[in-house]
Amino acid sequence: MAAPRAYWKGTLKLSLVSCPVALYPASTTVEKTRFHMINRETGNRLKQQMVDTETGDVVEGDQKGRGYEVTKGKYVEIEKDELDAVQIESNHTIDIDSFVPEGEIDKRYLDHPYYISPDGKAGVDAFAVIRDAMKDQDRVALARIVLTNREHVIAIEPLDKGMLGTTLRYPYEVRDAGDYFDDIKSPKVTKDMVEFAGHILDSKAAHFDPSKFKDEYETALKALVRRKAAGKPIKAAAREEKPSNVVNLMDALKQSLKDRKGGARRSRSSARRPAAHRAAKKAHRPSARSRKAG
Repeated sequence: MAAPRAYWKGTLKLSLVSCPVALYPASTTVEKTRFHMINRETGNRLKQQMVDTETGDVVEGDQKGRGYEVTKGKYVEIEKDELDAVQIESNHTIDIDSFVPEGEIDKRYLDHPYYISPDGKAGVDAFAVIRDAMKDQDRVALARIVLTNREHVIAIEPLDKGMLGTTLRYPYEVRDAGDYFDDIKSPKVTKDMVEFAGHILDSKAAHFDPSKFKDEYETALKALVRRKAAGKPIKAAAREEKPSNVVNLMDALKQSLKDRKGGARRSRSSARRPAAHRAAKKAHRPSARSRKAG
């Protein structure tokens, strides 16, 4: 198997300690089923063309430009050399600025993951020192890196014998949660209901195991393509009927609590009943002395 091709190569730098490293994308979409647009009459693949929205004319490569919409339908054109003037040239260095506790990184900021490994034998010792120091202190490095002409903040942490680098979104790329959560009501939830819901959570407790993730849609797509390529008929699977009655979670919890309390009361009642029954029978039973006297 050929060695994976590095996406980026450069130097990881911590103060006076530095080592050559390579970045590799940690995620891939290669295995996903993809479709191409084709001409149904000829079976040939189609290609996309840029068309002027007003004239309908096809625009060739030398006529294409970049424009920023300043007002509705009005664009300011940005030339390539003007764009190049603001692009950041990569110095191929990952500059570590600080180390933060791993738990402080808001998951909404996590973007693209990369594997980081030493590039050659020369920097293995320095790489191991930086990795193990982070591992000992349970810290994550925040650094800057230039990828595709843009500077990114990247969070670096130990992973097995290497490191995991995850580019982070900037604050302007993360939507304000308040826009979505402010209108959520705050119902009065009893302690019993929370505890009962906790029992449900406990019954489904597990450990994170991505090997159990199954992409059912992808599996069905691959099966569809195989059957179609083999000339076999394609039949639509019968859709499951959705339940007409939507059960409210709170109502379900209340009913479950009611049933549980009712069951507990019945248990206590049945536990008391035999004693009371025996006492009643004893009261109505004639004593031995009475029987003798009679």
